[in-house]
Amino acid sequence: MKQIRLGMVGGGNDAFIGGVHRIASRIDGHFALVAGALSSTPEKSTASGQALGLDPDRCYGSFEQMAEAEAGRADGIQAVSIVTPNHVHAAAAEAFLKRGIHVICDKPLTSTMEDAARLEKAVAQADALFVLTHNYTGYPMIRQAQAMVAAGELGKIRVVQVEYPQDWLTGTPEKDGVKQAEWRTDPARSGAGGSVGDIGTHAHNLACFVTGLEVEELAADLQCFGAGRSLDDNAHMMLRFRGGARGMLWSSQVAPGNENGLRLRVYGETGGLEWAQEDPNYLWHTPFGAPKRLITRNGAGAVDASTAVSRIPGGHPEGYLEGFANIYTEAAQAIRDWTPGGDKAPGHLPGIAAGMAGMRFIDACVRSSKDNAAWVRL
Repeated sequence: MKQIRLGMVGGGNDAFIGGVHRIASRIDGHFALVAGALSSTPEKSTASGQALGLDPDRCYGSFEQMAEAEAGRADGIQAVSIVTPNHVHAAAAEAFLKRGIHVICDKPLTSTMEDAARLEKAVAQADALFVLTHNYTGYPMIRQAQAMVAAGELGKIRVVQVEYPQDWLTGTPEKDGVKQAEWRTDPARSGAGGSVGDIGTHAHNLACFVTGLEVEELAADLQCFGAGRSLDDNAHMMLRFRGGARGMLWSSQVAPGNENGLRLRVYGETGGLEWAQEDPNYLWHTPFGAPKRLITRNGAGAVDASTAVSRIPGGHPEGYLEGFANIYTEAAQAIRDWTPGGDKAPGHLPGIAAGMAGMRFIDACVRSSKDNAAWVRL
């Protein structure tokens, strides 16, 4: 099969997530990066594009210029990755969607609820796919956990606990010129949520993806521990899921000793599951009244949903990049299968619905915390 011609908005030389998206798009060979508006200035965009080996004529100074030019080429891009700060997501996605170019966008969906509503409408009207890269849903053992819950192996879900602690904002790197910290702590670029928008949305999405449950109400306590910081860098919340399950979520970027400690625990009437992102090839399952058992990626007990997104035999570690690549590979299949009027996010792909759920989650967290952690509906 021919590679899908891919463009990228954002993700220049000094952008971590841009490199991750490029690697993920290449792992299974489905995409070829051929164009980019990789930075906020034409000079930086051209320099970044040439460093990646792009044709200088396809290194654009803005996403608007890129969308118009690529839509007019016989060999123009078929899909675009948007890896900018949050406040650019909506306008960039709209520019490509209205030209029938498929969009693969980093999370969260946007920086404001108003932009999110506008983008939701644009996706509904577009003749193209919209994929949101909630990449942790691509891990094989997360697919294993989801399949086990769906099959009733835990019984009715009662308790969900999820956390995502980091420590990189324990100081004030935004004052030391660290680009990733600068925009993530700026409400104008990041949106109303700090840690809840950046990593809390990942935790929320993962809990809902695995359990199939929807958060109905929450009570959130958000803190800004960093000196002069206006967005939360730590958050605790209680969750009420539709159907009666209860949960707790903690997101923090000021927890020394934690790097990317995303962890999920799910407990039902007849058993429990435990998974940790930093040790992602293992899933612990405890049937009630029986010994805890370890399920390994591509090992004994692994189900088809898990093995289908594994590449190598068990015992050889797969991790972050491979999980991310699974989202790109499933996006590639969806693009090749696309027909006008088709499902905008088929299969396991997170799409506009997951994006809107994340935005409602951020909004509810902020509203609750401002009201002394009162219970609010999403």
